[in-house]
Amino acid sequence: MTHSKSVCFICNDETKKITYLCKGCSSEYCYEHLGDHRHELNQDFEILTNNYNQFQQRINEQKQNPQDSSLIEKINQWENESIEKIQQIAKECRKMVIKYTKIITNDIGKKFHELIQQLKQIRKENQYNEIDLNHLKNKLTQMTEEFIDPSKISIQEDSQKISIITSMKSIYQKWKQHGITILDGELHELSCPQGFFIDEKSSLFITNYDRDYILEWKLNEKIENIIARDRAENVKDALCYPTDVILDKQNYSLIIADYGNRRVIRYFYKDQLDKQIIIDDIDCYGLAMDKYGFLYISDWKKNEVRRWRQGEQNGIIVAGGNGKDDRLNQLNCPTFIFVDDEQSIYISDSDNHRVMKWKKHAKEGVIVAGGNGSGDGLHQLSSPQGVAVDSCGHIYVVDYDNNRLMQWYEGDNEGTIVIGEDGGGNESHQLDEPRGLAFDLDGNIYIGDTGNDRIQKFERIC
Repeated sequence: MTHSKSVCFICNDETKKITYLCKGCSSEYCYEHLGDHRHELNQDFEILTNNYNQFQQRINEQKQNPQDSSLIEKINQWENESIEKIQQIAKECRKMVIKYTKIITNDIGKKFHELIQQLKQIRKENQYNEIDLNHLKNKLTQMTEEFIDPSKISIQEDSQKISIITSMKSIYQKWKQHGITILDGELHELSCPQGFFIDEKSSLFITNYDRDYILEWKLNEKIENIIARDRAENVKDALCYPTDVILDKQNYSLIIADYGNRRVIRYFYKDQLDKQIIIDDIDCYGLAMDKYGFLYISDWKKNEVRRWRQGEQNGIIVAGGNGKDDRLNQLNCPTFIFVDDEQSIYISDSDNHRVMKWKKHAKEGVIVAGGNGSGDGLHQLSSPQGVAVDSCGHIYVVDYDNNRLMQWYEGDNEGTIVIGEDGGGNESHQLDEPRGLAFDLDGNIYIGDTGNDRIQKFERIC
């Protein structure tokens, strides 16, 4: 630094005649502030030295751990994201394979059953020859090959992706969005219809809740028949607020959940005066019967489902029975139920806003629809009611408070809206507080549109 007669950069005092020039910053400083400036330089130098030391440390660390570079981090991020995408695609492909495989297996099972019947008939007639035997052998060989390696479904893969290829028709069914009113309150005195049942003869049996009787409607003939109208005729032990009905095919009798009387009662179709209380002192709601003839009943107050063998008094608990709550071994106001061929029970767990599946002998159920609190999101249900499952494993559930019918598949995080995308109302494409649900042999949907006192039919289009 050299001195001159310029003004100090810091104090700007013109009375100080001697200043010193800093060649580094080209500024003048008086003697008093020259030391301050030098101190600042020393501080800056210490900071710079520290930065150098830190950078040296980073170099040393990088030498010891070369995998910790930012580029490696980007590669790791790309790897994780790619794995997630691959896993998601693989998950979707698995679901498709499971769905298609179930269809193929059911189809082969039906064909095999027909073949068994042919075999029994040929044996009974005892008129077979080599041609008949070769025909049966070829059929069995063809079914075996198809079962082991189904030709209708295959996997296509390359370095970028994997996909499922099938020659089958779409497993995703569709229905017309505008329903047909087949029964209503004005012409047929329907009032708050609840559960109902369609038999193989295309007869629709409906619980006419507020009017305390069962209404039969022959779908093909459009003929109405009133069953168990005891209350209107002042008959003793009349029905009181029936909620569900099923048909016992063994003796063609109707089994009715007599909600108001806290009992399950049987009415014989041919003689309605011949009735039998099957189970008494039960807060029954929903009914189902499996292919072996076991009867299943939901008890909304005890929060359980029991299975009865014909003639039993108490039955056994097959779902719930562990108090009212939302744990997987509990239920909270179970309503309608469905039983599949494997005796798995699907339960509309109404106040838990979910559908539970309990496999045979299971100690707890799994959530197969909803279970995310009450709401109108695709991942939610609100007071579910009628429930049914098709041969592909699709779960259909009536979403009571949301005035819609939802379709789910076990393992899905969300469902899809089948009917009722435009909210509640009384138009042909709308529902109001729906409850009951059934399918006919053609796959058409029937919904008990309770708030509108009508039964709506939605025709299948594919």
